[in-house]
Amino acid sequence: MRTVRGWRDLGPEDRGAAVAFGAFDGVHLGHQQVIDAAIQAARAMGARSGVATFEPDPWRWFHPDDPPFLLTNSAQRGRVLAGMGVERLYLLDFDAQLAGLSAEDFARQVLADGLGVRQVVVGFDFRFGAGRTGDPELLERLGRELGFGVTVAEAVTGPSGVKLSSTGAREALEAGDPEAAAAILGRPFAIEGAVVQGRRLGRQLGFPTANVELGDYVRPKLGIYATRTRLPDGRVLGGVSSIGMNPTVGEVEPRLEVWLFDFDEDLYGQVIETELLHFLRPELKFDGLDPLIAQVMADAAEARRRLGLA
Repeated sequence: MRTVRGWRDLGPEDRGAAVAFGAFDGVHLGHQQVIDAAIQAARAMGARSGVATFEPDPWRWFHPDDPPFLLTNSAQRGRVLAGMGVERLYLLDFDAQLAGLSAEDFARQVLADGLGVRQVVVGFDFRFGAGRTGDPELLERLGRELGFGVTVAEAVTGPSGVKLSSTGAREALEAGDPEAAAAILGRPFAIEGAVVQGRRLGRQLGFPTANVELGDYVRPKLGIYATRTRLPDGRVLGGVSSIGMNPTVGEVEPRLEVWLFDFDEDLYGQVIETELLHFLRPELKFDGLDPLIAQVMADAAEARRRLGLA
């Protein structure tokens, strides 16, 4: 998959695609339906398939002081899209100029003149243009005028009638239900980041952890999780992880701390990706280190059981 930044002055190899257009935060199963429709349209017309989205997310641009909310970082999103067979990822810089374009100007300048799209696939609830005044019906009319086709994907539900939405995935994570979030995303929610230096207290207590800052990821419920971590060399290891503030030994900003089972190597500075699979218990404050150690060992035993490693 080729990543194309911007929409101006593109070469012929990057124009003329059938594109799915949207924010696609999380690339959940509903988003994947939209993207797959673009891939199928591209095959039918002998064009390249593409996904066009914004960077940064428009929500963050309009609400800079809101709490963290991302379900994927850009690298994770790119891997999901590449795995689906998308050939072009168009990252459109969301700035004051783009935010100020009317729906009509956006369709003309960005989609028709800039990307030169042949087909655009959007979700049923797609909105575009300044003030979110554009909707799928308007996009269809503009497409006829400007020379590109438009497909509007219908709403779909997940297993057992689960509503497929980024909001639903966030709410599930905030409630400590990573399984429900995974049913929406189509894969476990995962936090990716570089391992940073901690206080090394876990190593002294017998459970060395790899610490990763949460950045702009949505904050899952603070507590202990059974997890699976992918290392840079491709190894995947089970573990038990804390997302919390370490109230027993001195509070810090919420972070992910991963104890990888049967592993003792230096990971500082390396990027790891940790999937939250099962919520074990909420974060607690213990009366001293001995009860903390005892509980961590019990958590590790339960995590091994949940992961089939006992």
